Amino acid sequence: MGTALATKQGVFNGTIFILALLTTVGFQVTSNFANDYGDGVKGTDNEDRIGPARALQSGWLTRSALKKGIIVSIGISFLLAIGLIYIAFGLDNLPYILLFLILGILSIWAALKYTMGSNPYGYMGLGDVFVFLFFGLLGVLGSMFLYTKSIAWTSLLPAIGIGALCVGVLNLNNLRDVVSDGKHGKNTLVVKMGFQNGKKYHFLLLVSALISFMAYIFIERLGITQSFFMIAFVPIVAHLIKVMSTQVPGALDNELKKLALSTFLLSVLFYAAVNYFL
Repeated sequence: MGTALATKQGVFNGTIFILALLTTVGFQVTSNFANDYGDGVKGTDNEDRIGPARALQSGWLTRSALKKGIIVSIGISFLLAIGLIYIAFGLDNLPYILLFLILGILSIWAALKYTMGSNPYGYMGLGDVFVFLFFGLLGVLGSMFLYTKSIAWTSLLPAIGIGALCVGVLNLNNLRDVVSDGKHGKNTLVVKMGFQNGKKYHFLLLVSALISFMAYIFIERLGITQSFFMIAFVPIVAHLIKVMSTQVPGALDNELKKLALSTFLLSVLFYAAVNYFL
């Protein structure tokens, strides 16, 4: 999404795009490994868990092997981040270099502390905040800044929209696992507010995303052809109807992939719409 906003301003760098993509994948792999380890050690991943089996839970990897995987993933991610920062800013923009190095370190910390350690924030209902900040605001606006060295205030709207959808993916996961999480002390927002209120929260998240993109279209005065990315909200609305009508948490498992893929589709269509359909 950040690349789309930068390209819309006439700024694009293929090397930055590739490195940013690889860095994002690296951070995501680190996060997945850390979540697998943290939930597995704490016993949250067990026979009650719904969804794909995890490495530690299933015995595919030992604790030691998974720890080594986390360390290797952190190293690769950090090296990619350093390369990305160098290509984007060179050696002459020290304040920007320091800022993004700090943001990179914070991103790794956030990936680890979601479920790992003695006081993981994911077990205190703070996961939603961190996902919104790192996958929404930082992910979109930060990647845009790598290209443009500036941020247009209107770009905050798609950043908020993507952030809300990413939180929606996390919330859907928490809705599905509400029973198991509650048993093992993982006090997500859904555990705290209850399954029914969690569905209402899900509704607010997805509607907020829809409103954010509609506001962006209005403010930027995008035409019909530039606005066709909104078609991605058709499966999102269908997903929302399914969630609101579901009464059994485990029945939401299949909806996770639908929302994640719809969010990805929105990003791809947004890039095509605002840059090639003028």
